[in-house]
Amino acid sequence: MAATGIAGVAAIAIDGVVLEPNVPRIVRRELALRRWPGALNGFTIALLSDFHYDRNFSIHPLEAAIGMVGTLKPDLIALAGDFVSMPFLASNDEKAASFAEPCARLLAKMNAAEGLWAVMGNHDFLTDARTVTHALEAQGITVLANRSVGISRQGARFWLGGVNDVLSRTADLEQTILGIPEDEATILLAHEPDYADVVTQFPVDLQLSGHSHGGQVRLPLMPPLYLPDMAKKYFLGLYQLGALTLYTNAGLGTVGVPVRLNCPPEITLLTLHRQEPLGEAE
Repeated sequence: MAATGIAGVAAIAIDGVVLEPNVPRIVRRELALRRWPGALNGFTIALLSDFHYDRNFSIHPLEAAIGMVGTLKPDLIALAGDFVSMPFLASNDEKAASFAEPCARLLAKMNAAEGLWAVMGNHDFLTDARTVTHALEAQGITVLANRSVGISRQGARFWLGGVNDVLSRTADLEQTILGIPEDEATILLAHEPDYADVVTQFPVDLQLSGHSHGGQVRLPLMPPLYLPDMAKKYFLGLYQLGALTLYTNAGLGTVGVPVRLNCPPEITLLTLHRQEPLGEAE
């Protein structure tokens, strides 16, 4: 019996440390948005988040994800923050932020017709957001810092916005969506998912987030052992909050201990459609 128990523990350890953290899964979701332009039905977004680049652990799921995203051929790639990890010692901030460069070089291997777009996460801000932003933009990845851009295709347009990291208290949603016509669809990148409680007060159709790692370590039939601030309510998957649709990605990398259990790294492929109004009752 003891030998069986030890073997079971060993198998869980191997899965949590060696297998599960390094093998991303693809999660596919079909989303219907009320203001989405019908001409862009079938538009796809690949959502990735929480890379926490390091040379020993998180690099492996990132490298695997790059090839997988290539097979999906998304129209747009959204990167929801935390490209690096906050160091334990403040004196190591510069070194930690420098990891954004090799992370960005890997991410730039992915391609999408409408480009790669990013926002900062809390770890990026707590190291050096300017360094991380420069590394990404040097590789052709556009960072949205409290601003939106119009994306046009086939005579139709939607808006892609991104707010600064919420925990840094520099997010400004009013500024981000300023000037967007009220009848045009808006997608918002915001690292922290619980920011959705604020976003519901604004004309935003879809929020894409990360931050939670999905809990990273999840025991069967139990809630996550740990969830960070601003990811305690909407920590994984799809939510509908009034007119706002929210999706929280489980992330690719790990922070703290390099372990995932019952929460594999995730690539989300979102396919967008126009939500047709219900017909009038006869």
